[in-house]
Amino acid sequence: MSAVFDHGEFDHHEQIVFANDHQTGLKAIIGVHNSFLGPAAGGVRMAPYARMEDALTDVLRLSRGMSYKNALAGLPLGGGKTVLIGNPRTDKTPALMAALGRAIERLNGRYLAAEDVGMTLADMEQIATETSHVFGRDPKAGFGGEPSPMTALGVALSIRTCVRRVLGRDDLKGVRIGVQGAGAVGADLARQLGEAGAEVLVADVDPARAQAAASAAGGQVVGVGDILFADVDVLAPCALGAVLNDETIPALRTKIVCGAANNQLAEPRHGLALAQRGILYGPDYVVNAGGIINVAYEVSGTYDAAKVVEHVQRIPRTLEQIFEEAADEGLTPDVIADRMAQRLIGRS
Repeated sequence: MSAVFDHGEFDHHEQIVFANDHQTGLKAIIGVHNSFLGPAAGGVRMAPYARMEDALTDVLRLSRGMSYKNALAGLPLGGGKTVLIGNPRTDKTPALMAALGRAIERLNGRYLAAEDVGMTLADMEQIATETSHVFGRDPKAGFGGEPSPMTALGVALSIRTCVRRVLGRDDLKGVRIGVQGAGAVGADLARQLGEAGAEVLVADVDPARAQAAASAAGGQVVGVGDILFADVDVLAPCALGAVLNDETIPALRTKIVCGAANNQLAEPRHGLALAQRGILYGPDYVVNAGGIINVAYEVSGTYDAAKVVEHVQRIPRTLEQIFEEAADEGLTPDVIADRMAQRLIGRS
């Protein structure tokens, strides 16, 4: 147990639950970081973690990020996350999803689950057979459905904000943007950017997925090993985290980093490393809040798509405030965003 409390990412989490079910093979970790503003809300992520330590680190970082994200999005929700250990392509069964639902139900509403990487709308419906504390569900039943379009919208709006600040432009025509990752969010983002006139580059580990996203955006596919270092105006990381690190930052050829991936900075000090290279960074948990905003309107029981879009459109205001305070105080945007969030969740 001391290994959890002494973990470098522990950050005074309120509760960590290790869920195991021998019959179904369930191995999951649920993290409740902070419930100052309301029940902890955050997605379920399924991935084939090589080590339990990796899964624990991920859930600790992601659940803390959800506390900050929900606070700065103005939502009455705390921060939580689940990591489900397994291969999302080969290990899913209805029984496994039901077992996870029972584990979530035992938390009695302290944690509200939604969809994240490796999960689908159908998976959330299966989890919901054992708990009512799951969202991002079928619109036919009055829920908000797949949250990724709202995440992509928030990222697209944030990119426009960054482009305005750095390039002094109100449009994206001819702006060169690299999208790393063509999953549900990355593909939709690429499409929106292409429709706005941007020159879009797309990379994904799945070549067919990359090609489909690039075609929809009127853009082109580049290699997964090249996208981070492409000569672009904006780099939009939309895959997994920690892509901004000691090895990648010196080789970046972009003026802006603004994308949907969580925990893009490998370590807090990498925010300063970006600034020292003259690269504007849009803090990821501010930029990618559209999905949880969509979920929050389900939680309230008054889901209204128009109100969700209106709320997502407020993200650029928060981003502008962060950039202004950072410029005024000579600090980096990630430091300002963290400080604002910590104040909101009672941690300042």
